[in-house]
Amino acid sequence: MIEAPLPQTGNRVLQADLQAIYQQLSAVERDKLRDSTILLTGCGGFLGYYFMHFFAHFAAELQIRRIIGLENFLTGTKDWLDELVASNPEVIRLHEFNVITDSVADVPGAAEADLVIHMASIASPSFYRRYPLETVDANITGLRRLLNFYAEKPLRGFLFFSSSEIYGDPFPEFIPTREDYRGNVASIGPRACYDEAKRFGETLCYLFAEKHGLPIGIARPFNNYGPGMNLNDQRLPADFAKAVVENRDLEILSDGTPTRTFCYISDAITGYLKVLLHGRFDVFNIGMDRPELSVREFAAIFTRQGRRIFNYQGQLTFRVSPDQQYLTDNPNRRCPNIDKARALLDYQPRVAVEDGVGRYLEFLHTTNGKLL
Repeated sequence: MIEAPLPQTGNRVLQADLQAIYQQLSAVERDKLRDSTILLTGCGGFLGYYFMHFFAHFAAELQIRRIIGLENFLTGTKDWLDELVASNPEVIRLHEFNVITDSVADVPGAAEADLVIHMASIASPSFYRRYPLETVDANITGLRRLLNFYAEKPLRGFLFFSSSEIYGDPFPEFIPTREDYRGNVASIGPRACYDEAKRFGETLCYLFAEKHGLPIGIARPFNNYGPGMNLNDQRLPADFAKAVVENRDLEILSDGTPTRTFCYISDAITGYLKVLLHGRFDVFNIGMDRPELSVREFAAIFTRQGRRIFNYQGQLTFRVSPDQQYLTDNPNRRCPNIDKARALLDYQPRVAVEDGVGRYLEFLHTTNGKLL
């Protein structure tokens, strides 16, 4: 396989990750990116960090015409985006934009987009509980406005970010969970604004694909982590990483027994690009299918890697959250069956959790805990 030149990001971990993503795309998939205009909503978030860096740094290699980033900065980060735009002013256009109220028709170049990635949504439970109606509207109203605009346009791909949370708390016989599992989800409760909005968003995608033939790919992410995740994100990997960086004890706000699988960001982005470039309507679990780790086991990995990289001295502690609804409707287990993505997309996640946590902490060590 011919390798593209290494992108000059200034960070070894990020450089290697972007190269790994490029290498795992097939020649056909890369061709679908060539001579394209790509529009991304929610470009300032965790996933946007890698998407924007990937497209920017391989823009010449892939002959990408324009990268249009839309972000309202409710929870997204702006400093690294400003730097990225400044380094690629001919290719990247950044617009402060609210998908709920603003019209994509007013965005210069949006009508010429070949590929659309809709990420504009709050994904951290702490934040979507703070902004529940905004979370609903981004995934339903904002999505509908985008679909209306692009319904009759000749797109190569439209990617909607759903969530593994659409499965709710699966019954044991449905774990690992396949895409055809219909879910065990609470429609009323502190997490419903996110879970049910994603479910209805999938319905909208299905209807527009049926009526207009839009090549919509739906990705259901399973617990991503890694560089680009802000230390103040308040999801589990960010909380653990922040404790290591600040040399504080790792706090677990449960008994540590709930289990998850964890997918490193470069493997996740590779999967999402494959869903985007699939070219027809379908839905895919994207994540790592093994090992299924308890929260306590995941914390122990951060402790080990933290000691190696940061000389971390903290300990693992347990306490009860002062938020009485913190664990309400929190799934006990979360593990994907990714056979469909393997078979149809040649999706092969490769980064072991121990290595991925090490890479995340190494990135934070070299950037002093900040995003580049």
